[in-house]
Amino acid sequence: MIRWSRFNIVSVTLGLAFLYLPILLLVIYSFNSSRLVTVWGGFSTQWYVHLFSNDTMLSAAWLTVRIALLSATIATVLGTLAAITLVRYTRFRGRILFSGMIYAPLVMPDVITGLSLLLLFVTSGVDRGFWTIVMAHTTLTMCFVAVVVQSRLLTFDRSIEEAAMDLGAPPVRTFFEVTLPIIAPAVFSGWVLALTLSLDDLVIATFASGAGAKTLPMLIYSQVKLGVTPEINAICTILIGVVAVGVICASIATKRREVQRQRDEQAAAAA
Repeated sequence: MIRWSRFNIVSVTLGLAFLYLPILLLVIYSFNSSRLVTVWGGFSTQWYVHLFSNDTMLSAAWLTVRIALLSATIATVLGTLAAITLVRYTRFRGRILFSGMIYAPLVMPDVITGLSLLLLFVTSGVDRGFWTIVMAHTTLTMCFVAVVVQSRLLTFDRSIEEAAMDLGAPPVRTFFEVTLPIIAPAVFSGWVLALTLSLDDLVIATFASGAGAKTLPMLIYSQVKLGVTPEINAICTILIGVVAVGVICASIATKRREVQRQRDEQAAAAA
């Protein structure tokens, strides 16, 4: 049994307050009736009504969501394939270079990554916009997916795959019907992580975007220079709620899948 001392309780409380108190204040002041975000004028939902009539902010939010969904999906596919390559094929020419290129965005500053992608797009003559941001975010988030999936594959029991192939299943069918369902929680976790990173990115999107393609973080950053408006608090509160619900649903789904897997293993052992 863990015994909590007064110092540990105070330390944990201060740490959680430092992390979550600013978020709580943002949510509270999104319901402030005063236009001055630092002065409480009473409870009101008027800024949410104003938000849904702000076409500029809604367009930026919709663009950000589309970019995040598409880039996270592409990054999940590529990151999963990269993780399988690194775990299953330990010896091939160029493996060190390949792994270094996969993990480079993890340690490389966002400014350098964004500037490199900008030079690539300019040199290639590509018009910067929606698709360049998607490619930039895929480059950024693919490595995170690869790390998450690779950690699961390292503890994977390959005898299950061997048993499926001994029963006549070809490698491709074995992967989709045996391997993928088992590593699905890690794949989904990588997708959620990639989605969150794409929604939050500002630096790389600034380099990769062009005229007419402004994501929500870019719009908020440009408006914050002139002062925080209540509409910004409102849309940030909505994003916090969406992300929180997504994380809770993912946790519940992962827990249920793990419980079902344990039941199936117990049933198989009993049989």
